[in-house]
Amino acid sequence: MNILYEDNHLLIVSKQAGEIVQGDKSGDRTLADDAKAYIKAAYHKPGDVFLGLPHRLDRPTSGVVVLCRTSKALTRMAQMFRESKVEKTYHAIVQKITPEMRGNLGIKPGEDLNTPHRLEHFLIRNEQRNKSYASCTARQGSKHAILEWREIDSSDRYSLLEVKLLTGRHHQIRCQLSAIGLPIKGDLKYGAPRSNIDGSICLHARSVSFTHPVAQKPVCVVAPYPALPIWQIFSS
Repeated sequence: MNILYEDNHLLIVSKQAGEIVQGDKSGDRTLADDAKAYIKAAYHKPGDVFLGLPHRLDRPTSGVVVLCRTSKALTRMAQMFRESKVEKTYHAIVQKITPEMRGNLGIKPGEDLNTPHRLEHFLIRNEQRNKSYASCTARQGSKHAILEWREIDSSDRYSLLEVKLLTGRHHQIRCQLSAIGLPIKGDLKYGAPRSNIDGSICLHARSVSFTHPVAQKPVCVVAPYPALPIWQIFSS
């Protein structure tokens, strides 16, 4: 387990792609299981260890996960996530954005790709398929989804995007980027042509910034990129 930040109230770790944050029908061991075992051993805790999960990351996604060691921290962090008081930044690898693609992406001639571009959709979640669908208009059961993206680097074949969520919806980044023709590398569910060798998708929760729920001090944590070669292209 890669610990990025730790104090009496919080444990912030870097999740690996393929790990699940909490238990599901697979029965696989979880990140929460590992965190509890770590706390129990490191702090000689008798009995059950308290651990709260104020947010989640999809299984094929990597990056920052905030865990809470006290109920006070959990209550306050959960509220901060609900009220968008936690700034979450994601990095995503997509096919290289070419000049020919700019029009379909709503990018004006001469406009810098490094400038934040806003995406707004209405997402409908299909529980059976565990997938969300984007619409430009509101429909029954849909939820308004907003994010901002910008290109921060590129290679011969790929663009590296920085994405900031302004709402928190099911599969929001995956669904919205796919809706504009930029499926995340490896994300077969949302239109990528090929899977990644390890089953991951190239979506990484790069950082979180917030005011500590108890100490009231600023906290900013950055997760290193995964070890896959594709990420190392952009690691410099």
